[in-house]
Amino acid sequence: MEDYQLLIDLHKNANRQGPGGEEETKKALSLTKIDSTLPLKIADIGCGTGASTLTLARLLNAQITAVDFLQDFLEILQKKAKSMGLSDKITTIACSMDNLPFEDAEYDIIWSEGAVYNIGFEKGVRDWKRYLKVGGLLVVSEITWLTLSRPLELEKYWENEYPEIGIASSKINILENNGYSPIGYFVLPEHCWLDNYYKPMENRFKDFLNQNDNSEAAQAIVDAEIKEIKLYERYKTYYSYGVYIAKKIN
Repeated sequence: MEDYQLLIDLHKNANRQGPGGEEETKKALSLTKIDSTLPLKIADIGCGTGASTLTLARLLNAQITAVDFLQDFLEILQKKAKSMGLSDKITTIACSMDNLPFEDAEYDIIWSEGAVYNIGFEKGVRDWKRYLKVGGLLVVSEITWLTLSRPLELEKYWENEYPEIGIASSKINILENNGYSPIGYFVLPEHCWLDNYYKPMENRFKDFLNQNDNSEAAQAIVDAEIKEIKLYERYKTYYSYGVYIAKKIN
């Protein structure tokens, strides 16, 4: 079995495929100042199994296009939406986030939690802008340094994993240089990492390994996740996800 499929197996039954939280999704939504009664068209890009998609669908008068390149995740989202009576508000599309089948100026909001790193923050905010109406909103979370200097071990790890990691001012500068007016920013708190993402993942390790016959490939994935968890626990004051809210300007 390919490592790719193993990663799907580890994460597909999780509520979240990355750090985040329902209250934080609500906080980001509140910073948009959107009138929740207005009919909206939203794209949730890199939606995973739909934690943010479902929250938005519950709270807004919206038609949401949920995009992920993994059909396995979208099928779980579809089941959750059906059980919550939200199927009529959510359409799923399996495709890459750098090859989206959208029309220009189609959406009021583009939402993406913990996923833009797959193509890079700058490419994401630049390429997705065309799909927003003028005055439309981009809400995106991005791995962000919280300090100007960091321990060398931490820098080396993230430079290898995601060279685009940067401080918030550099991300805001990218938004401004690509036709957006930033209107809000906040940092995901510790519980979004530990309670909502890492601890539930740790609880799945044993079953995941058993289901995959304790193979070397499965163990390697668990070992990599454990390394990341320990790194966060040691250096959590230096980095988190920043949530950026910006408006497309004319």
